[in-house]
Amino acid sequence: MKKFLSVLIFLTLFASLLTGCNKTEKNTTIKVGASVTPHAEILQVAKEILAEKGYNLEIIEYNDYVLPNIATDTGELDANYFQHLPYLQNFNEENGTKLVSVAAIHYEPFGIYPGKTKSLDELKDGAVIAIPNDGTNEARALKLLEAQGLIKLKEDVGFTATVLDIESNPKKLVIKEMEAAQLARALQDVDLAVINGNYAIEAGLHVNRDALAIEDKESEAAQTYANIVAVKEGNENNEAIKALIEALKSEKVKEFINKKYEGAVIPVF
Repeated sequence: MKKFLSVLIFLTLFASLLTGCNKTEKNTTIKVGASVTPHAEILQVAKEILAEKGYNLEIIEYNDYVLPNIATDTGELDANYFQHLPYLQNFNEENGTKLVSVAAIHYEPFGIYPGKTKSLDELKDGAVIAIPNDGTNEARALKLLEAQGLIKLKEDVGFTATVLDIESNPKKLVIKEMEAAQLARALQDVDLAVINGNYAIEAGLHVNRDALAIEDKESEAAQTYANIVAVKEGNENNEAIKALIEALKSEKVKEFINKKYEGAVIPVF
């Protein structure tokens, strides 16, 4: 009898152990850092799709371009969605982070917006134009100013251009470098500002209605500066990340982007 009870107890414990193992589930929460507009708004649509697949998408909003990358590199975030590949590559070089792109989702055209001066034709000598102060976006802004004939950059300078690469400035324009997030707020204090798409949208500006000049959607900039989902190197094939990308590249998300942003945000998938 004692032997029988011992065997029964052993089998019961073994069965409990197996049951416990079977109930062990993967972590179904995906933490993604994003700019408020449009990235977090787009992620809200993806969140609905992911919920149907058993994933909980936790969206953490940021108002800068540094913290979400740091948080992704340290593992506080599973991914982030706010930047383009040239910015990510530059960030890795400057900060020693190891982040990689796993998908390109959309493109936001840069625009030149009016401040004190309401048109490019009215622009006077010595006018002040505000541009982003971070490496790749500064070059992008300068390229757009060059496309309007306002300045000329050194030949073959590419998307590493800074104000030091301005070869000709016939109107002696004052190019004021500022943090990208502050550009829209600075419009009242400058003649013009070249503003990143997400910050323009956040400020209630629409590139097709309010901008005096816009990046050509067929330009090199449009091909280069698609906004991406980034993860820490080594996490590219994580099942949750694959599910996130699948949701973001869904027809439902594409329809949302086209309807809500009317050309201010353009899907690239």
